Amino acid sequence: MKKDSERRILLGRVTGAFGVRGELKLESWTEPRLAIFNYQPWILRSPSGQESQISGVRGREAAKTLVATFPGVDDRNVVEAMRGTEIYIARSALPPPKPDEYYWVDLEGLDVQTVDGVKLGRATHLFNTGANDVLVVRGDRERMVPFVMGDFVKSVDFDANLIVVDWDPEF
Repeated sequence: MKKDSERRILLGRVTGAFGVRGELKLESWTEPRLAIFNYQPWILRSPSGQESQISGVRGREAAKTLVATFPGVDDRNVVEAMRGTEIYIARSALPPPKPDEYYWVDLEGLDVQTVDGVKLGRATHLFNTGANDVLVVRGDRERMVPFVMGDFVKSVDFDANLIVVDWDPEF
């Protein structure tokens, strides 16, 4: 696992051009979606794997998308070539989470076991159902555990690389 300062968080991607003056349409996975502009510098990774860093990106909401202006980019053809570019930030750029709150990326890769010590596997990712977040655990099979502190998730211990859950291993 990379050190926090080297780990990256995927925040969004370029989905295309907006207008003819070099503005870009973005998809943002931050909440709220405009918060993507609060985290800079960005590490841009093109679909071919080339990386660059950019700061000073400005943006606004427009209907169902975000519109961004990248410094030095004012040509629609340049923007169209950027379609699919992923937007990352260094994990270290995020503020520390509040007590009993976690960034999903910090939970990924932790071992998961039951309160009785039965190893279920490793946390691969999380997703939101609308009602609550769900922890996906892969071991002998895949399990989906509601990430509800106190009810199903009893503890998260980064030093021990462990999440303890109250979950029936047969379920």
